[in-house]
Amino acid sequence: MVFALSTGNEIGIAVVGAAFILFALISAFVIPRRNPSFPGRGLALYVLVSIGFFVAMISAILVFGKEKKTEAATREAAPAATAPAQAAAVGVTESEFKIALQGGSLAAGATTLDVHNAGKLAHDLVVKGPGAGGRTPLIQPGASAKLKVMLQKGPYELYCSVPGHKQAGMDLKVTVS
Repeated sequence: MVFALSTGNEIGIAVVGAAFILFALISAFVIPRRNPSFPGRGLALYVLVSIGFFVAMISAILVFGKEKKTEAATREAAPAATAPAQAAAVGVTESEFKIALQGGSLAAGATTLDVHNAGKLAHDLVVKGPGAGGRTPLIQPGASAKLKVMLQKGPYELYCSVPGHKQAGMDLKVTVS
C-alpha cells in the first residue's frame, strides 16, 4: 500500500488493484482448501479486512485516477499553442522505446512536428515546456501525425503518454535555443 502511494497514477492503481485481487483469490481458493471451516470464528476479521481492501481500492481510484492539473492545462492550452501554416517542420520518429528528433535540436518559434510511428505499437507524442504544450492523437504503427506548437527558449520534454512507454525510454529532453 505504501508503494502504491509513492508511485505514479497508473502504477498506484495497479498495485492496489493487484493486492485486492490477490486477497480475493487467496481467500476464495487457497485458505478454504487448507481450512474448510474458513472463515468460521474469524468472520468479523475477514469482513473487516475485506472492507479495508474495498476502501483502499476506491481511495486509489479517487486519488490516482484524477488527471494532474498540469496535464489538463496542457490539453486546454494545446489549441491556443497551434502555430500558423508557415511553421518550421521537424521530423520526429517514435519506435519501441525511443523518440528520435530529426536534426537533434529545436529552435524557438512556430514549429510543426511531423511525428511518424516506426514501431509495432501505437504511440502518441506529448510536448511540455515553457509556454507550449500539446499532444498528438494515438498514432497507429506506420502512420503519422502533425503537431503544431509555438516554442520558446528553454527546456522541453517530448514523451509518449501510453502507460509504461515513458518509463521504458520514450522520454526525450531537449533545450530550445
